[in-house]
Amino acid sequence: MSHFSSLPTALQGAIAERRLLKVIAGLANFDAASVTRMARASRAGGADLIDVACDAELVRQVAAAAPGLPICVSAVDPELFPAAIAAGAAMVEIGNFDSFYPQGRVFGAEEVLELTRRTRALLPEVALSVTVPHVLPLDQQEQLALDLVAAGADLIQTEGGTSARPFSAGVLGLIEKAAPTLAAAHAISRALAAAGQSRPVLCASGLSAVTVPLALAAGAAGVGVGSAVNRLGDELAMLAVVRGLREAIVVPATMAV
Repeated sequence: MSHFSSLPTALQGAIAERRLLKVIAGLANFDAASVTRMARASRAGGADLIDVACDAELVRQVAAAAPGLPICVSAVDPELFPAAIAAGAAMVEIGNFDSFYPQGRVFGAEEVLELTRRTRALLPEVALSVTVPHVLPLDQQEQLALDLVAAGADLIQTEGGTSARPFSAGVLGLIEKAAPTLAAAHAISRALAAAGQSRPVLCASGLSAVTVPLALAAGAAGVGVGSAVNRLGDELAMLAVVRGLREAIVVPATMAV
């Protein structure tokens, strides 16, 4: 059963209408000044959700800096989630795992599934998003997504930006960068539909204003964008990027394939 009814109405609408924009501050980013700048830019630019590291005090600071902007907290330790929810977070996310790969830390299907079960046991009524590791072959990503839904995941998130090796500059390079997460969104969304599962897929990691329409056309209900925003130090520059992403998400329904 989906737990989206626990989310703010506007956020539920963004998911149902396949136009969700989530800005990702970073699972390992505990710099409150940086995260609150990103939160203010996200709220002003029209984002539906900001994803921050799982820390109760950080949640409180973000809520104060960007009132009304729903907060998702990300972690790979389920025991951290309850305090963040008590502090005001609207939902929780297992992953994404990009920050761990440079350390040689890889998450397999069984570990992600176990983290999901533990999280659902701790928070039986809270909306739960789970990232499918891009290091798995696509057929295994599809199967894991199905298993995660059975274990209580409400939303499946893809990734892949860290594995992409774009060779080109400009628009072609942006498409090459997004290719792994776009492929995962396409495969997983269709696997869920074929199995009769109505869980939305969020396409994340390696995306830009050029490629977010492709994510929606691939079957995603929305997008998660991190580095395109969080690599910027200036709040006005962040705001401009978020607005560009918001505008890119408004695409004709006929683009869906």
